[in-house]
Order: sequence, then C-alpha cells, then structure tokens
Amino acid sequence: MRRSRTAYAAAAPHEGPSRSRYRVRGTQEALTWGDGGLVVTGRRADRRAMTSNDTPRDPHPYVGMWVTADGFIRQELLPNGRYDEARGNRRSAYTGSYTVTGNHLDYVDDTGFTATGDVRDGVLFHEHLVLYRESRP
Repeated sequence: MRRSRTAYAAAAPHEGPSRSRYRVRGTQEALTWGDGGLVVTGRRADRRAMTSNDTPRDPHPYVGMWVTADGFIRQELLPNGRYDEARGNRRSAYTGSYTVTGNHLDYVDDTGFTATGDVRDGVLFHEHLVLYRESRP
C-alpha cells in the first residue's frame, strides 16, 4: 500500500502479526491497525493514545453493513479498517482490510487478493456486485 506524509496510527484490533489500514486521503487522516496501540502523528491528527478497545470517534460514512438486493452477500465495513463478508450461510467467507480514497475503496483480503469498489449515489459497486446500505430499524 502507498504511504504519504499524512497522519498514521497503529493499534491491535485482533491478535496476530497482520496489519490493516484505514485511510481517508485528502483529509490528512490515516489509521494503520497493527501491534502496539494507537499512535497518531501529523498536522491535523488527534495525538491522544487509544487502546485496542477504542474505535475512532467519527467513523467514515461508509462504515456499516452493505448487502446485495437478494441479501445473499453481506459485507460489513468495520470502523477499524477491516471488512467481513458473508455469503449465504457462510459467515466470514472473506475478511481483510479496506482503504477509502474519496468515493473509491481498495480491498486486500487476508490471503492477499485485491479488489476495488466505488460508492455512487449511496450504492457500493464492488467489482461485479451491487451492494446497498442495510436499512436500520
């Protein structure tokens, strides 16, 4: 993944050496989740320390559950930059990290496979899938 001179952070939302990253380019905000707690640097970054149980105060607007029209595929974008995708009765069929750049999403699953998506008019176009924000009760 690309690095820039914006803010970076590190924390451990799950066990193991793998890292995931959540970035919002253009706002000088970035979070990298991995070992060692949240440490933020950069001009506009909040420099407070967080534990792995904390989440960012203002999650990205795309965070939440996205589903296909038939409900077969359910992709949850988590506030820590991870995603968890279920297919039918198969929970956590695909998991990995995602990066947001404007309306564009880059995905890297835990096996290293990459994919992309774009949000247009409140609809997530993820490769060949069309996903809609899940209605909240």
